[in-house]
This record gives sequence, C-alpha cells and structure tokens, in this order.
Amino acid sequence: MIQFVGLLTKRRFLPLFVAQSLGAFNDNLFKNALVFFATYQIYNSIEAETRFSAIATGIFILPYFLFSALAGQFADGYDKARIMRIIKAAEIGIMAVGAIGIFTAHIELMLLALFGMGVHSAFFGPIKYSVLPQHLADEEVLGGTGLVEAGTYIAILGGTIAGGLLSAHVAAVAVLLIAIAGWLASLKIPPAPPLTTLKVDYNIVRASIRLVGAVMRIRRVALAILAMSIFWSIAAILGVLFPPLVKNVFHAQKDVASVFLAIFSVGIAIGSVIINRLLKGEVSARYGTVSVLVMAGFVADFYFAASGWPERAGPLLNTGAFLALPSTWRILLDLGMIAITGGMFVVPLYAFLTTTVEKSQTSRTVAANNIVSSGAMVAGSVGIYGATQLGLSVLGAMWVIFALCLASAWSAWLLHRAGAVPHS
Repeated sequence: MIQFVGLLTKRRFLPLFVAQSLGAFNDNLFKNALVFFATYQIYNSIEAETRFSAIATGIFILPYFLFSALAGQFADGYDKARIMRIIKAAEIGIMAVGAIGIFTAHIELMLLALFGMGVHSAFFGPIKYSVLPQHLADEEVLGGTGLVEAGTYIAILGGTIAGGLLSAHVAAVAVLLIAIAGWLASLKIPPAPPLTTLKVDYNIVRASIRLVGAVMRIRRVALAILAMSIFWSIAAILGVLFPPLVKNVFHAQKDVASVFLAIFSVGIAIGSVIINRLLKGEVSARYGTVSVLVMAGFVADFYFAASGWPERAGPLLNTGAFLALPSTWRILLDLGMIAITGGMFVVPLYAFLTTTVEKSQTSRTVAANNIVSSGAMVAGSVGIYGATQLGLSVLGAMWVIFALCLASAWSAWLLHRAGAVPHS
C-alpha cells in the first residue's frame, strides 16, 4: 500500500478519507461510551450486559438493513459529493441529540442518536467505496480501498479508546465537534456526477428486494457478498462479546475492553496493508481461503487460552495489571492475528465489488452487500444473545465464530474457483 500513500495528498481522495475516518471515529466514540456506561455503571449481571450490548449493536446495524437500497439509489442517481455533504451535515444534528443524551444520562435518547448514526453510516457506506472508481485510476482502486479500510479501522481504534477513557461530558462535546469537522472536510470532496439516469424507488422493502435480487443473480458478486456477510457477522458477534467477556472472564475494567477492541481495529488495518503488498494492486481473492482458515486457528487458540484463565476475586483489573499477567500476551496475540487475517480476507472483496460491475452501478452493488451483510450482523448479534440465554457461555460462543470462519473459507474458495479474479 506504500505506493498508494501519495493519494493522501490528492484532493480527489484526501477529503473523502478524512470525512469517512472522522465519521468512523464518532460512531465508535459514541457507541462504546454508551455500551461501557451501561456495562460498568448500570448493569451487574452477564446476562443483562450481553443483552444490552446486543441491543446497542442491533440498533446501530438495523439502518443498514432498512435504508441501504435507498442509499445506493441516491448515490448512483445524484452527485455523490453533494450527497456526502448532506449526510455529514445531518451527522451534526444527530450528535447534538447524542450529546444531550450523554449530558442528561438519558439511555433512550442515546439509543436514538445511535440509531441516527446508523442511518448516517448506512447512507455514507455505498458512496465511500463506489466513488473510488470514479475519482481514481483503475490501478489505484485496490490501494484506495485499502487506505479507506485502514483509515476506518485506525479511526475505530481512536474512537474505541476515547469511548473508554473520556468522561461523559467530554465525550458529549467531542462527538459534536468531530461531526462539524467531518462536514467541513466533505465540502472539499470533488464533484462526482451521476453516470446514469435513475428513478428512485422510495418503497424501501420493494427496493431492497429488487436490488438484492438483481445483484445476487451475478454468481461471482453473490459469492463475494456471501463471504463478506459471514465475516461481518463474526465481527458483530465479537463486538457483542468483548465487554461481558472482559468483565466476567478476564475480571478486568472497561479500559481493557477498549484494548481488545483497539487491537481488533489495528489488526484489520494491518491486514489491509499486508494484503495490498501481497497483491500489488491486483484485485484477487486467491488469499481469502487461507487467510480465514488461519483466522479460525487463532479463534480456537483464544478459546483454549481464555478457558484456562484463573478465576479472581476483588477489584476488576486495570490495563496495567492485566498486561502484567504472564498469560495476557497469548490472548492479545490471538486477538491481533484474528483481526489481521480478517483484514486480509475482506479488503480485496470490497475492491472486487467496485471493479466487477459498471461504474454506474457500483453504489447499488455496495448497497446490496450492505443489506445482506447488515442482515447477517443483526442475525449474529441477536443469535448469539439468544444462544447465551439458552445456556451457551460467553466463552463458548467462540466456537460459533470458529464455525463461521470455516463457512467463510468455503465461500472464499467458491469465489476463487468461480474466477472472481479480475486483473487490474
């Protein structure tokens, strides 16, 4: 990816990169501040904590399922830069509501703002990938996609850490200021006029069914979407499990949960860099199967390392005390490798989606993927909560993730066999 870093000096890429990264930072600052507040200050049982974490994750993801078809139509039918400015302006209002919720400790108001941020991200999602083929040369698309993914996950890292460290009042001010900065960055994004004439269907149910049906008829695209959907269901399940896992299995404070999420974010970014170096600009799925099989191996090792964790009494461990334990580094290595191999798996698939169809259809293709992936993430979040209610332990849920890794490997193999390896 090093050869593509020069894109960060170009107006055709930098403002989009900044606007997207700030939005990802805000999403995670707000979401994690909310989840940690509930986990460590409101609830006092693993069942209630897992339930709230699942609810918060589902509320944030649901708008992707509901509105992605509409978002894809807007992005393909109107100037993408103008749509991005409108979206980023709306973020300011959403975060104002969130700030009020934080200042008043009003959980329902904070959940409303979280839903609003999900809507914001659902509309921004198709554009951030589909605009790349319009602003970048063909040989720059994979590198640009990798930079967007790396920047997103570094922003997630920052937002995750901030969500665990900042006081409620500071977080309330921060989310509002960051939203304003994101809007200012969007003003510099170059025009990206529509490449087709499109009549928008505002019936979100009908539009979603038609869009997914049309896209999934293309076998290679359908296999890529299937592979990504399974992967993002894994990510959603991990997001649900981390706070109660850290508190109840590792007997640690919320700053350790921030460390877990941060390592996962950094790992995805590192994985996106590694796969770009390996592929050297080629859009290919050939490393997908081995990447996710290695990921499955580290998931299994994480389970065995955590299952042997000694039970502790007394105050919850802070980050320093947790890192001082001799077995901690095996846990963190497993987490890092799960994320790195995950990044290596998923980044080329996004590049494939935006280069295998006509440029006039890229937003709708990404939107179809968002619908299916968000459905899988909601199913994963709700499903893992239901499984824990039926008696599955939070740690035992790692075997569900292991099985999903094997399903991802199978879908990636089918994708590679189908010839989804267009050369740049």
